[in-house]
Amino acid sequence: MLRTLAIRDFVIVDAIELEFSAGFTVFTGETGAGKSILIDALALTLGGRGDASMVREGAQKADISAEFSCNPATTDWLVEHDFSSEDEQLLIRRVIDNAGRSKAYINGVNATAAQLRELGEFLVDIHGQHAHQSLLKNEAQRNLLDMQGGLQTLTHEVSRHYKHWRGLAKQREEFEQNAKNILQERQRLEWQVGELDKLQLKKGEWDEITQEHSRLAHAASLLEGAQEAADVISESDHPVLSQVSALLQKLGRLEEFDSKLKPIIESLESARINLQECAYALNDYLGRVELDPARLRQVEQRVETLHSTARRFHVEPEGLIRELENLRQQLEQLSGASDIDSLKKQEDLAFQIYLKDAQLLSTKRQIIARDLGLAVSTAMQDLSMAGGRFAIDLITCEPSSTGLESIEFMVAGHAGVQLRPLAKVASGGELARISLAISVITSCATATPTLIFDEVDSGIGGGVAEVVGRLLKRLGQDRQVLCVTHLPQVASQGNQHFEVSKTQENNKTFSRINALDNKQRVEEIARMLGGLEITATTRKHARELLAL
Repeated sequence: MLRTLAIRDFVIVDAIELEFSAGFTVFTGETGAGKSILIDALALTLGGRGDASMVREGAQKADISAEFSCNPATTDWLVEHDFSSEDEQLLIRRVIDNAGRSKAYINGVNATAAQLRELGEFLVDIHGQHAHQSLLKNEAQRNLLDMQGGLQTLTHEVSRHYKHWRGLAKQREEFEQNAKNILQERQRLEWQVGELDKLQLKKGEWDEITQEHSRLAHAASLLEGAQEAADVISESDHPVLSQVSALLQKLGRLEEFDSKLKPIIESLESARINLQECAYALNDYLGRVELDPARLRQVEQRVETLHSTARRFHVEPEGLIRELENLRQQLEQLSGASDIDSLKKQEDLAFQIYLKDAQLLSTKRQIIARDLGLAVSTAMQDLSMAGGRFAIDLITCEPSSTGLESIEFMVAGHAGVQLRPLAKVASGGELARISLAISVITSCATATPTLIFDEVDSGIGGGVAEVVGRLLKRLGQDRQVLCVTHLPQVASQGNQHFEVSKTQENNKTFSRINALDNKQRVEEIARMLGGLEITATTRKHARELLAL
């Protein structure tokens, strides 16, 4: 909901700050006072096109800010685009300087005009003789029809099935166009996988075989070194182990004379035990290690094979198993993609699933289109469009993510006129009143919280004006409704009333806007009823319209 609108130096407005409430709000005033300037300012804030002509003469820049209450849709959008704030308010600002340069902000963060327009779709819908009119867009018409029938879940499924079907179709088409290349790539992968399979690679083999090669290649040195160590420790004429044992005996006899020798003796005993263990381990090692030239040749041949294969595949030897797994995965994917018959079957099945839901969507749309067309046609009879008709055409088209048909709102303003697309209706007043009828009937389906009607009373009066006023007030029970009007019958229905006037100050023209109390409303409604001369009779009539 729109909460406040602040306008500074825009066209003929110097400074205006307005606070809005829920319900039905009306703007009235003399012709040319600047009522539609408010709508233009808000449209600019929501991403409309701006230029230097919008800056008030003599001012440096036009500055417009609009504050809205957030709804779930806007909150999600703000979070998704990193514009969220701690409170639940939304502040949009648009600045245009006298050179035509524009800046936009959402909650104080720089934004683009495109982002303002995207966000504006969740906030405001402007009906009237202006370009910002969602009902003129085929996409909006389709969305409104689907929302009216509660078809959002079904339309989502149709879109999902369509994307899956088209993805399979594209995969098949690419295969058919590149069958030769795919076959060659498949043969190359099969040869590479075969080459690596011949090696019968084992996980961790490279580390194991390099260690074995190192051991076999240095077996003589290992035996020589181990034997020398064994001799020094326990096998020579004067082995270290025997010398340590002799020292222990000697020091053991001396310990009774000086107890300080005890830790030394303990250390030597530990050394003796360790030396004994080393002697056992060396003897065991010497019993297992032997010269094996035949095994060495086998290991060297395996190492060379792994090395040469790794060079051909441009990987390190330890990466050969990982390369084999990657190649197998590529081959599996390519084999699946190259199965044309399987792809065709999958594509046909996906299309049938899509078609089933799309046909169901078409059936439901036809029922909703018929009911909505009758309801709007009935409402048109009370809106000075006697004999007028409204219909929704479902035009068969190629299968798409939105279904099997395009949606077109059709209207005939009065009897004897052919139905034409809503976007091509010549009369702005007719367009506004039809939009009003559609908005009232579908108000429970649309999610837009604020609706603006700019001069929907064009070409009507009397009883029809009362109908328009009642419709707008009724719509205001579910949505915030702002309306620029010339008709007292419409203005009298408002829950909030602003008067727009034009003044001259220092040879400059300014637009002023004032919120009216009950007494002031009587005077304004009386002016609208009787023109410049306000009489007791027009005031009485005004009070009757206002039910005061």
